[in-house]
Amino acid sequence: MCLILTILSAVIFSVIYLLGGKNSGNAAALKTTALMFWAAALMWSVDGIASVLGGEPFFDISAEDALLGAIIVASGCAFFGLVSLLKMKKAGK
Repeated sequence: MCLILTILSAVIFSVIYLLGGKNSGNAAALKTTALMFWAAALMWSVDGIASVLGGEPFFDISAEDALLGAIIVASGCAFFGLVSLLKMKKAGK
């Protein structure tokens, strides 16, 4: 579930960046957050492959893994908000 939520977040941030975020003041924050989510998705994919090699299923659909995915998405969104806020504060000076 963690992988699914991370890929979904990466796709959402990438689409926002590609559809108009390139021209906004938050372009760097959008791009960085999207890249962070794609890197995390790659990491979870490698973890899934290691699970398959160990005889476990690729996707872990458990409550704990869903909670971990929610924490990762919330952390990524908090990072985006913090970078955007700092950029706005810097632009206001």
